[in-house]
Amino acid sequence: MDKKKLILAGVGLAIAVLFISAAVIGVKMYGKVGWPSDLEFQKGVGYVTWSQKGYMSPSSDESMTKLSELGGNWVSILITWYQTTPWSGDIHKTDKTPSDESVVHAIKKAHELGLKVMLKLHLDLLDKSDGSWRGEIGATDEKEWKDWFEKYEDFINYYAKIANKEGAEMICVGTELSTSAGVKGYLWRDLIKHIRKRYKGALTYAAHWDRYADLRFWDLLDYVGINAYFPLSEDMAPTYEELKTNWTRWVEEIEEFYAVIGKPIIFPEIGCSSADGAAIRPWEHVPRTEVNLKLQEDYYRALLDIFWDKEWFYGLYWWYWGTNTNMGGDYNRGFSPQNKPAEKVIKEGFSEPVRR
Repeated sequence: MDKKKLILAGVGLAIAVLFISAAVIGVKMYGKVGWPSDLEFQKGVGYVTWSQKGYMSPSSDESMTKLSELGGNWVSILITWYQTTPWSGDIHKTDKTPSDESVVHAIKKAHELGLKVMLKLHLDLLDKSDGSWRGEIGATDEKEWKDWFEKYEDFINYYAKIANKEGAEMICVGTELSTSAGVKGYLWRDLIKHIRKRYKGALTYAAHWDRYADLRFWDLLDYVGINAYFPLSEDMAPTYEELKTNWTRWVEEIEEFYAVIGKPIIFPEIGCSSADGAAIRPWEHVPRTEVNLKLQEDYYRALLDIFWDKEWFYGLYWWYWGTNTNMGGDYNRGFSPQNKPAEKVIKEGFSEPVRR
């Protein structure tokens, strides 16, 4: 072998060693572990209210019954507490938080209908006048961070107690709290360990689509949760084929992440509005554009066709289903698939078998 070939061979070996070393470091960083034996594929829908008694109404019982007829096996029940601004740290209930009685009623109704329950805990802002959102919630020094985490843990434990009593099968311990999750991972690790001592069900966290790879506590959770609102098109009305093609980049990214993390992945939120431009920034409501039921339908179908048979994919929760049976409809631009063609896509998709 000549000198040039020897050099090239040495470079190749060095690259291979670096790659393997990086993989090992990644496994140690993320905590790659074996999967629990009781994992279950989740055919889910996100059930929501922003009122104290919303889950207790006859309309809600009827709406959850319709949700169960989609053929799913899980439902996430939204519970939202608030703080005033990203820096205020005043975590509390408001009149938009469902009462304990309302939450318990929803859990019991879901179980009566044969659905398993994820309590999906949100912390949101009361004052968004400057364009702030929950992902910016944070603190300015260590004492403030400590105080915030103590209050946040109290919030989670409050519902862990209800979940234990009512047999709710999973808790989503946070949703898109990107700043705290990204910069204070060690405090999140402590919080999750504390919750494990109080709650014996499954745990996940719902990361924003562009921040999931930054988190360092996935090894302590049962499922990686990604709110998968990946931008798919700059077109106002992309076709099904375009949507499916444009998922390629994001699928590759998720699969590279999975190769390191080795944990089952779910989408605690997924969906888009039924309006022109909804695939540009799927996480946003787009009320000023024209209704486009076909775009929402194609978005749902493309996602199911791509992810359903991935070995690492363990389900999703369509965002969202409301307590009013008349929600949605042909002239609605919002997220809900209710009374729209997308509702039929869900039912068809949930009828498909899963390999795991």
